Amino acid sequence: MSHSIANRIPPRSGTAFTMKAGQMLSVIDPTGEQVADLLAFNAADIREVVSSGRTLDYANRIYLTTGDLLYSNRSRPMLEIVRDDVGRHDFLLTPCSRDTFRIIYGDTDPHRGCFGNLAAALAPYGVVEDDIPVAFNCFMNVPVDGATGAFMVEAPLSRAGDRIAFVAKMDLVIGLTACSALQSNNGSFKPIDWVVAD
Repeated sequence: MSHSIANRIPPRSGTAFTMKAGQMLSVIDPTGEQVADLLAFNAADIREVVSSGRTLDYANRIYLTTGDLLYSNRSRPMLEIVRDDVGRHDFLLTPCSRDTFRIIYGDTDPHRGCFGNLAAALAPYGVVEDDIPVAFNCFMNVPVDGATGAFMVEAPLSRAGDRIAFVAKMDLVIGLTACSALQSNNGSFKPIDWVVAD
C-alpha cells in the first residue's frame, strides 16, 4: 500500500475528489467527536449515487461497520467498509443545511451547512443540489429507541485519530465534509482528515 499524507478539511467546510475502483479511502477524526458527511457518485454516471434506503435494506440494520457494503440507488456496491475504529455511524439523517439551522436551531442567518458545502464541492463534477441524497455520516451517533422509534443526536464516540476506511468498488466521485452542526459534534467545530491510497 502506498503511503500518503492526510488531507485536511477545515471546520464547517467540504471537499470533493475522485477515486478509482480498488483504492482505499480513510476518513480520520484528528481531534475526536467530529462528524464527516460522505457521499459517493459513480464517476461514469453521477445519476448513480449512494443510497441509504438500499444499503440499510440489504444490511438489515441501521448501524453499519466493517464488512458492510454501501449500495447505490441501482443496487450496486459502491464502497466496502474495511476498517472501523468507532463502530457507530449514521445513515438516517440528511446533511445539515441552511434549512436545518433555521428550522431546528432558529438561526436567522444560517450557515450553508454540509448540504451547501457538498453542493459547492461537487458542482464541478456536474452534481446539483437536487442530486444530493442522505449522506453516510461517519462518526455520527444517533441512538434510536427500539420501542418508539424516537432518536437523539448524541456526541460522537470517536476519539482523536480514530478512522473508518472504505474500499471503492467502482470509480467514484466522493464528497466529504467536516460537519457544521453543533449538536452533531458535541458543541464545537473541528477538522476532518482523509487519505486515498492504492
